[in-house]
Amino acid sequence: MTSTYPVSGSGLGLRRDLMAEMAESHLDPVSFMEVAPENWIGIGGPMGRDFKKFTERFPFVFHGLSLSIGSPAGLDTALVKAIKQLMDEHGVECYTEHLTYCSDDGHLYDLMPIPFTEEAVHYVADRIRQVQDILERPIAMENASYYAAPHQEMSEIDFINAVIAEADCQLLLDVNNIYVNSINHRYDPVEFLKSMPGDRVVYGHIAGHYDEADDLKVDTHGADVKPDVWKLLEIAYQEFGVFPTLLERDFNFPPMDELLAEVQKIKDIQDKVSQSLIAEQQVSHG
Repeated sequence: MTSTYPVSGSGLGLRRDLMAEMAESHLDPVSFMEVAPENWIGIGGPMGRDFKKFTERFPFVFHGLSLSIGSPAGLDTALVKAIKQLMDEHGVECYTEHLTYCSDDGHLYDLMPIPFTEEAVHYVADRIRQVQDILERPIAMENASYYAAPHQEMSEIDFINAVIAEADCQLLLDVNNIYVNSINHRYDPVEFLKSMPGDRVVYGHIAGHYDEADDLKVDTHGADVKPDVWKLLEIAYQEFGVFPTLLERDFNFPPMDELLAEVQKIKDIQDKVSQSLIAEQQVSHG
């Protein structure tokens, strides 16, 4: 099991629409923050100074949007080098990305599923190793939501595990994506969760989704977290130990106190499971 994490506790994504309000708030439940590095590369002036105030106030992790690790086009090494420079500038040690692709000759502006094939495992793992060599840091890949599985030769869980093992990289565990995919692709979310490489987790994501239909959920990051997803997060902690977890909210923002209440709920579940695990250890050593 991972003994040290790059951050701790409960986190919240820093969004530009919320920066002014966040700057005036205590943000008591928030232990760390996350941004997409692409949104901050080369940003100076007042906005850059405001960002620096946050990176001095909180530990940060970077969650990329456009690395396009599964793309048929060449790896964007210039982007990776720019991200490394930004990480060095702000003292950020953790960079994560989606196990997807979003570009070929141009950007698609959506995260597309990589075919679950043996060939894709080797291709993606090689590109992840290239990124880690440039960054001089490990990268964590996120299990992504998807709505079709073209050219599928292996299961989603086998694909994820094979890529992470071959690349020798880490895992960003997105609990909501597991739940969404489990409904859309009809599998048991708890069984899937327990099959993931828990010793590779660096932190987790939790978010809200849209109920299009009973058998179709859409990963939006624009709604409150659903009860079934909260329950799955608790199971993840029980299975892998309590890991840092961040609330993703990208639009349709509620009042700040409601947003912070969801971050506090992460913390409450972490505390609850931590106490339970300590009690179990005391009994076993009794």
